Amino acid sequence: MAAGERDIVAEHKTNPLHIMPTTHLFTAPRIATLRSLRVLAGVAALFFTAARAEDAVAKAPDKLVVLTFDDSVASQATIVAPLLKKFGFGATFFITEGFDFATNKKQYMTWEQIKALHDAGFEIGNHTRKHTAVNGQKPEDLAADVEYIEQQCAAHGIPRPVSFCYPAYATSPAAVEVLRGRGYRFARAGGQQAFDPAKDEPLLMPQAFDSKPGAKFEHFGAAVGMAREGKIAVLTFHGVPDEQHPWVNTDPAVFEKYLAHLKEQGCTVIAARDMLKYLPGAK
Repeated sequence: MAAGERDIVAEHKTNPLHIMPTTHLFTAPRIATLRSLRVLAGVAALFFTAARAEDAVAKAPDKLVVLTFDDSVASQATIVAPLLKKFGFGATFFITEGFDFATNKKQYMTWEQIKALHDAGFEIGNHTRKHTAVNGQKPEDLAADVEYIEQQCAAHGIPRPVSFCYPAYATSPAAVEVLRGRGYRFARAGGQQAFDPAKDEPLLMPQAFDSKPGAKFEHFGAAVGMAREGKIAVLTFHGVPDEQHPWVNTDPAVFEKYLAHLKEQGCTVIAARDMLKYLPGAK
C-alpha cells in the first residue's frame, strides 16, 4: 500500500465521519470570510429596514379636516375663498357645468374665477359636466362627462383633477372603475362618518358633515371631533350663500363661525389631494 493510501486509511479509522478539525475551521482566511458575511448581513438588514420605512404609510394626525365645496357657486369665489385665506385654510372646489352654469353668471362662477381659485392655492376637483347621478349613467357617458371637466381645466391652465365628487352623492361600482381608470385618487360621496384612509375605499370617501340650513352647530362640532385616531373629517358645503339651491344654503355668518371653531380647535385644514400621503401604497 502506498504511503498516501495508508494516510487515508489511517484518517478514516481515527475520524470516520470526516469532521473537519477545529484548527481548520478557524484559520485566518475562514475567520475573515465569516466577518465579511456578518457585515453583509448587517448591510442587508439596514437596507430592508430602510425599505420598510420608505413604504410605511403616514398616519393622519388628530384634528385633520378637509373642506369641500360643490356646484361651482359664485359665492365660493366672492365670499368663501377670501374667508379661507383669512384663516389660512386649504380646500377643494368641485366644479360642474350643470344647472344653468353656462348662462347664469350671477349665481355660478366663470372659468376665470375657477382659475383664480387654483392660482390662490386651492384644489380644483371634478363634479362632472352635467351634474348627473352616476348610478343612472353608462360608463362611457360618465367618462365623457368627467373628461369634459378635465378638458376645461386644461384649457384654463388648471391641472388635471385627481379628486372627484359624486353628483347627489349617488355612487356605483362602475363609476368607481371609471374614476380609477382615469387616475382619480379621491371621490367624495355622502354619509355621516369620518374617512379612514387605512381602511376605506378612497373612491367612495364619506363625508362627516353636510352643511344645510337645518344643521346645528353641535352637528358641526361633533363631525370635527371625529378627526382622531387616524381618521379625517371631510366636510361638505355648497354655496355660502346658495340662492339657487336653498336646501343646501349656508349663511355666511354661520360659515365664518364654523371656520373660527376649526381655528380655535387647532385643526389642520387641507384639500382632498393633500390626503394622498395617508393612503396605503401611495407614491
